[in-house]
Amino acid sequence: MKHFDILIVDDEQRYADMLARRLGLRSLTCKVCYDGQTAIAIVGEESFSVVILDLRLPDLYGTEVLTRIKQRRPETAVIILTGHGTEKDREQCMAHGAHSFMNKPLDIDRLVAMMARIKERTS
Repeated sequence: MKHFDILIVDDEQRYADMLARRLGLRSLTCKVCYDGQTAIAIVGEESFSVVILDLRLPDLYGTEVLTRIKQRRPETAVIILTGHGTEKDREQCMAHGAHSFMNKPLDIDRLVAMMARIKERTS
């Protein structure tokens, strides 16, 4: 079976680190970064099964990061996770290839179930 790696992109460092720990407790391997440019660079060098991407980043808006990730790695599932997303944001993200759009506060069980379905589909 293919290895299942996750990249978490969120400028709220404590939140991103906490999410990585919570997913790690469920035996999921996570890497964390805190801005869009770094995320794009990392995705250029490494392959991830899932990218969990915040919309509001300090350097680039999430839809720009999403577009660049999908250009480099179209097979990567990108889950948008935001505390400030609007319906227009959701529509734009889905049009640019997002797998799904979730609002904070996060339902960790829902996220894990979604990633399990992605893993099944890509195995």
